[in-house]
Amino acid sequence: MSRREFEAAAEAVVLALGLSRAKDLAGLLARGRSRERALTELATPGIGEAVVRLYDILQTESIPTAEAAAYVRGYAAAMLRARNAVQVRTVWSGPSTPAVPVRATAQVLVEVINEARVELLAMTYAARPYPALTRALTEAAARGVKTHVVVETLAGARGLLSGQEPADAFASVPGMRLWHWERDSAGHAHSRQHAKLAVADRRVLFLGSANLTESAARRNIEAGVLVNGGEAPRRAAEHIVELQRLGVLRPFPP
Repeated sequence: MSRREFEAAAEAVVLALGLSRAKDLAGLLARGRSRERALTELATPGIGEAVVRLYDILQTESIPTAEAAAYVRGYAAAMLRARNAVQVRTVWSGPSTPAVPVRATAQVLVEVINEARVELLAMTYAARPYPALTRALTEAAARGVKTHVVVETLAGARGLLSGQEPADAFASVPGMRLWHWERDSAGHAHSRQHAKLAVADRRVLFLGSANLTESAARRNIEAGVLVNGGEAPRRAAEHIVELQRLGVLRPFPP
């Protein structure tokens, strides 16, 4: 055995247990609990081998359990930091280029909705019924996700949108709250609600040029970014909520 093997075993047990149970193991090690006690108290399927290997190395190398506890806590902290780190990736619709792999808009939109467990906020200019999107939104509603979508209106678009109201694309989604920009005639009569974004639980943000339509998600050339973690998703969500609170955004239909 070697110090490197001990460190690898400590890292492996954290990966096997996950953050919460790894902290429990660190507590057991800090109190000098035995391997049998750890296996009994953790009682998580599939982790036995990793726990046994760590304890075997501690015994073989005469490593104090308090030191092992510190290593486990350190690896757990590193895992948490990695999980919270900001990741920014480009997202595209339209023709692909095999030499430059990128995420597809249609896939990412559904993934962002699927990420939501508490809150989903979205904004779009145009919207049309899109089965994959409708299905993901309906499943989110079934999970108890509070979904708010800000749409442009035919009146607000002043002839630049035609057909049904964009809000009609979400008519079959239960519990969804729809909003629109209530413009004042003095300063914003010719303005548009042109933002296109989706925010899941204030930690995942998709921001780009694509409307919530199948043509934008699959056929047009559209570009965007997917942001995981950091301040941007939270601040985007807070801005939308503040616009709602101030009455700039109002429920649709009025």
